[in-house]
Amino acid sequence: MDRLEAMSILLSVVAAGSLSGAARALNKPLTTISRKISELEKHLNTRLLIRSSRKLDLTDAGRSYVAACQRILDDVQEAERTASGEYSAPKGDLVITAPVVFGRLHVLPIVVDFLKAYPDIDIRMVFADRIVHLQDDGIDVAIRIGALPDSSLVAMKMGEIRKVMCGSPAYFAEHGTPRSLEDIATATCITFESAGEPARWIMSAGGADRIVDIRSRLVVNSAEAAIDACVAGLGITRVLSYQAAAACRNGMLETVLQEFEPAPMPVSLVYGGQGMLAQKIRAFLDFTAPRLKAVLRSAAV
Repeated sequence: MDRLEAMSILLSVVAAGSLSGAARALNKPLTTISRKISELEKHLNTRLLIRSSRKLDLTDAGRSYVAACQRILDDVQEAERTASGEYSAPKGDLVITAPVVFGRLHVLPIVVDFLKAYPDIDIRMVFADRIVHLQDDGIDVAIRIGALPDSSLVAMKMGEIRKVMCGSPAYFAEHGTPRSLEDIATATCITFESAGEPARWIMSAGGADRIVDIRSRLVVNSAEAAIDACVAGLGITRVLSYQAAAACRNGMLETVLQEFEPAPMPVSLVYGGQGMLAQKIRAFLDFTAPRLKAVLRSAAV
């Protein structure tokens, strides 16, 4: 039995929450995944997983063993990186994650230029609006928008993003331009579920939070859809400034009530802070930081 392979499969099963999920993630037959786990349990003479029709849980022994497997595989990966020269020259594979729209509009162009400058480095981009865990998901560098929790990760602040309220000229012509928060309470609003605020918006008034109950006539699951509906004249929406920047530049949307916007959210480059930093990561950080700061200083964002 290849114990390192079995450990890796076990971690994939735990991450996926099921044997079938791990089989899909690893592109291996379900029978192979099940057999590898059974062989590992037989080798250890203990049960690692509690399997039922609805979910999969770890036994006490399984939890301890999974934690040890993660440490062992991390050490092996570190040793391989050192041996391959990743710490002496910028080369190898990088995995970068960023929010979907911000990543496509502002991070991807930087990545393209970086790849042209560093031919020995390959990059996999993961665009996701959820928080992607660096260690669990094998991420080298993350671009994050918003306050960051305390952790062992290192965060480099690049700038800030505003949360803006906007509507189309046609909507304002028909219904009037909002002049106060009370006007928002009676306006037709468009929200998206990932923002977590379908029935109320938290604004800022005199430095204090102000909760405004809204009538959300349309709830969507993406900022792009909310902006499209807003451009069509349905109502007012609230998005991050970069998401509406193009529509505002083209005159299709106008921002309102800037004085009631909440405090801007930080944008950060985040990476692991433990151990020696691989040259490929250092090269990416050094290349990206000044360019991303310039993007965030621009009026377009």
